[in-house]
Amino acid sequence: MPVALQADSVGPVDVAVIGFEGNQFNGDVAPALSELNRSGTVRIIDLALVRKDADGTTSVIEAGDDEVADALDSVYENQFDLLSEDDLAKIAGGLQPSSSALVVVWENSWAARLAAAVRDSRGRVITQERIPRETVLRAIAALDEELDEE
Repeated sequence: MPVALQADSVGPVDVAVIGFEGNQFNGDVAPALSELNRSGTVRIIDLALVRKDADGTTSVIEAGDDEVADALDSVYENQFDLLSEDDLAKIAGGLQPSSSALVVVWENSWAARLAAAVRDSRGRVITQERIPRETVLRAIAALDEELDEE
């Protein structure tokens, strides 16, 4: 029986566009994505590679396509095709010439239980924001400075 997304139990879903210099995907990020998926931290829902050649020509390579299948084969089992051709064409069009990007959609499986508890208690998330890495690094550096002064 194929696995389906269940609206009442799916955790928060994120999409990331990970840019790379050059048009050739080397697959170096695949083991990390695979580990996160296997451990249940996230569930990879969809992914594709987009690229723009030096002349501006764009293309979309799906995870099962021959040129990336070996690298991405272990990343996830069930693809749900949430990324439309239009979505991927827009992302590819926004790339710099001679570059590529891996577009990854994942469910934050770790948060599904909390999300269900919030819904069951008739609660709702009022706001949620990701703190940029640079901001976190500055905060850690400031804390380190305070500790050094003590």
